Amino acid sequence: MPSSAPSTPGAAAAVGPGYRDQRHWRHYQDFFPGALRTTDGNAPVEQWWSWRGMSVHLDRLPRPDAPATLIALHGVGTYGRMLAPFGRLPGTSDLEFVAPDLPGFGLTDTGRRGVTYRTWVDCVVDLVAAERARGRPVVLLGLSAGGRLAYDVAARAGDDVAAVIVTCLADPRLAAVRRRLATRPELAHWAGVLSVLPPPLRAPRLPVHLLANIAAVANHAQFANLVWNDPLGGGNWISLGFLRSCLAAPPTVAPEDFGGPPLLLAHPDDDRWTPLRPSREFFDRIAAPTRFATLSGTGHFPVEESGLADLDRAVRDFLDEFAIQ
Repeated sequence: MPSSAPSTPGAAAAVGPGYRDQRHWRHYQDFFPGALRTTDGNAPVEQWWSWRGMSVHLDRLPRPDAPATLIALHGVGTYGRMLAPFGRLPGTSDLEFVAPDLPGFGLTDTGRRGVTYRTWVDCVVDLVAAERARGRPVVLLGLSAGGRLAYDVAARAGDDVAAVIVTCLADPRLAAVRRRLATRPELAHWAGVLSVLPPPLRAPRLPVHLLANIAAVANHAQFANLVWNDPLGGGNWISLGFLRSCLAAPPTVAPEDFGGPPLLLAHPDDDRWTPLRPSREFFDRIAAPTRFATLSGTGHFPVEESGLADLDRAVRDFLDEFAIQ
């Protein structure tokens, strides 16, 4: 399906309850350094963007004089509000920050529309175009599966994306990667099984934490437990078809054919969900300018102060080098 002409995100009035009426996101803040925490007093502006019959929820930290817009992309089992602290890092605090709830997670209302990984790519490509139309360069920040999403979007969006920052680039089509992503190794074979099922049998929905290894989302057991039980995140329900699409989707372009924009891989060095090796193998094949950094003492979802300091330093150096700020 070709991309629809995007409207300006946030132009629509707010619909339904927002994050002020939710409680789970507040509990995550205790794990971040104090300056990065989100409260009701400094919470992002909530907006709803009408996109292809869906009401996509956006968190925005408006910065009218920002030289660029940073779009933060979550992965499976998380959502946009959980990424708000990353918009307050010193290296990103001068950028307008936008974090969508990708269809199927957070507060985004998909109506009766089915969601696949392709839906995610199409949605973010149109969001990038809408933000780019405001006259600023767009930088993508992808955490977890949001890293692969950022790569695929940048490959589709071309010059609309000025730079890409990711914490993970593992290719889920690889059996070794699927074994780490699934709650149990035997579930890694599901992608192949699901590919031969007729569409009606892909429709049943199951909690994310029964399919994905949410326990490894962070090295803090309490944080991981919060994600596990969060009805908007790891406790949310996804269809088998969505799972299959995430595991089986090929890259938009092969890394050898990815001609730009520049890409930074900032990988946690104690990631117990997706270890460095598969991401590095993909990363090392990328034809565009690349930079690499490790986040010391940090798990899959970076909350540790040491890793966040490394991320901030790497992001500042990367954006300065390519004159994004």
